[in-house]
Amino acid sequence: MQSFDFGLLKITPFSILDILLLAIIIYQLYNLIRGTIAANIFIGLTLIYILYFIVPGEKMPLLAGILKKVADVGIIAVIVLFQQEIRRFLLLVGKNASLQRNKAWWQYFFGKAQIEKDNYARIKPIVDACKSFKQTRTGALIVFAKYYDEQFYQNSCELIESKISKRLLESIFQKNSPLHDGAVVIAENKIKSASCILPLTEKTDLPTQFGLRHRAGIGVTEANDATAIIVSEETGEISYAKQGRVKMNISFAELEKLLNKDF
Repeated sequence: MQSFDFGLLKITPFSILDILLLAIIIYQLYNLIRGTIAANIFIGLTLIYILYFIVPGEKMPLLAGILKKVADVGIIAVIVLFQQEIRRFLLLVGKNASLQRNKAWWQYFFGKAQIEKDNYARIKPIVDACKSFKQTRTGALIVFAKYYDEQFYQNSCELIESKISKRLLESIFQKNSPLHDGAVVIAENKIKSASCILPLTEKTDLPTQFGLRHRAGIGVTEANDATAIIVSEETGEISYAKQGRVKMNISFAELEKLLNKDF
């Protein structure tokens, strides 16, 4: 490989690739912890490490000793404190490299018409149910999981295993239903479970009108490869969460477009 020597600085194609890959990793990690409590924890750990390097050990042995103990277990502390963020980062890497995703792209280019036709048949009852929820101001949380993790979902859910239908979704979220308090999980073209209790997001910069339903919808998309529809019980407004971000007050045309792309 040729190298370009600028005094003591040597730039090679590999060094440029090294910097670019590191920048991409840091950017993705920043996106994962942005606006969460994890960001504050990261700042705290960074300050501790800075203090560790600038505190004189001979003049301040007590503080230096404590900081050294913290620094010695730094990797373990990072794994423990950021286990959710590490999980989400690995899910992001695996999702982009999965064979199933590549297969989907192949089908998209060579069988697009049939895929859109099949998708419309699956999406229509969901969109119709959301229209009903908005009209009656019925709160709802519908999660679309690309990979159904039984250990994650079934511990707090009622197993359904049913065909997707508007009437079933309306029955589940009807205010007097024993299953309405929680989320419906859809995967593998089925309503897999209902009344699911999901982890709440730790984001601190969300709108004040977001309640537990919105926080759960955002939280499940942070922890898993999933998307979520949230219908507000107070306003009937429909929101769409994906990868920890949420689009508010979307139209039915936009909802259909998003589902056709992601579901």
